[in-house]
Amino acid sequence: MSKEVASVPSSRLSRLSKIGGLASRLAGNVFVEGAKQLSKGQKPTLQQLVLTPNNLTQVAEKLAQLRGAAMKVGQMISMDTGDLLPKELSDILARLRDDAKAMPHKQLVATLKQQWGDDWLAPFAQFELRPFAAASIGQVHQAYLDSGEKLAVKIQYPGIKDSIDSDIDNVATLLKVAQLVPDNVQFDKLLTEAKAQLHHEADYSYEARLLKEYQQWVANDTRFIVPKLYEQHSTDSILVMEFVEGVPIESVSELPQLDRDKVATDLLALFLDELFTFSLVQTDPNFANFMYQKETGSIVLLDFGATRKMTKTLSNGYRMLMQGAMTSDKALMTSAAESIGFFQDSITPEQQAFIVDIFYQACEPLRSEGPYDFASSNLAKRITDAAKSLSTKQDEWHTPPTDAIFVHRKLAGIYLLASRIQAKVDVKKLFLAHQ
Repeated sequence: MSKEVASVPSSRLSRLSKIGGLASRLAGNVFVEGAKQLSKGQKPTLQQLVLTPNNLTQVAEKLAQLRGAAMKVGQMISMDTGDLLPKELSDILARLRDDAKAMPHKQLVATLKQQWGDDWLAPFAQFELRPFAAASIGQVHQAYLDSGEKLAVKIQYPGIKDSIDSDIDNVATLLKVAQLVPDNVQFDKLLTEAKAQLHHEADYSYEARLLKEYQQWVANDTRFIVPKLYEQHSTDSILVMEFVEGVPIESVSELPQLDRDKVATDLLALFLDELFTFSLVQTDPNFANFMYQKETGSIVLLDFGATRKMTKTLSNGYRMLMQGAMTSDKALMTSAAESIGFFQDSITPEQQAFIVDIFYQACEPLRSEGPYDFASSNLAKRITDAAKSLSTKQDEWHTPPTDAIFVHRKLAGIYLLASRIQAKVDVKKLFLAHQ
């Protein structure tokens, strides 16, 4: 995979200067554009002056160059509040989900020496210096051990760990000052979640432990493949795993209906296993975290940095919630939502009912007798519209536990994939297997 190359600013000062330089350029652009429009008798708003194609391109390019938390917060804002942002900004931030530049070779080799020592190449018969994937926190290289084993080596960009909090605060300030985030978006809560999640994702030793734990749960399940971890070569900034072949999960859409149905069924079944049996949920539903093997029909599971352990209280609460949704028992659903932690003492019955109704809609597949047709359903849009309506009523929104937010994100991602590949799934049957 060909990737653009750009050095990663590794010190806090250099990263701050990049953000500061961007802010200065935006301010200059706003001044020039404002003077131009005023001379024509126009009275533009600040947001109109900021949301020019030139400014937005500069924001996206700078976040992509910084990588790390700066880029990740752009991704999260796009995913979590895309429908609430100005379309121009939402479109630009959406580019960050896939658009990351690779480190230049000199910086890459310096990082490898810092982690593995001057003889870093010794264990390898071959090490590809050009990455085949690059994302917000690190890039992935192909390598071969002397024994011939093919590896995927995930290498974290330098300076990422130490810059998470300051990066997020700097980007948040930039977006707020430029009035690029509407007042009705609960931005501070989103940023707090982003910081906590990114500190976990930037600790590759933590990810390695979760990968091994998750691997034990699916070790004898032929539906799924989790890459083998090479612990002796891994560090807190480098993760070395078996290279597993596969095609993008979205390409399943070209397969026969039965194959598409099986993929969506297996992923939903796995999600229910995670929630009710493993108490361990891989919460990032990005399609890039899944691949498919046509020969075996197995789904390859990748990237465990966003894996979270779930409490029994939360797990039991969701079992009650789904049971109530399946049987249209709104009282049981209300009790379950309260046990999960959705309601504060001050919430009114009307507000409770509004939130429970969103859950009821989200669990619509549980009330389908037989396979639920995700292709012909507008369920994802209805849930998004309802959540959008709720998030604009700040006095009515009572923020759920962070774990619950990530559970919802995972389920929404699976729904989206099921819709994308036009799958039919007997969700009720899958849930009843956990009763």
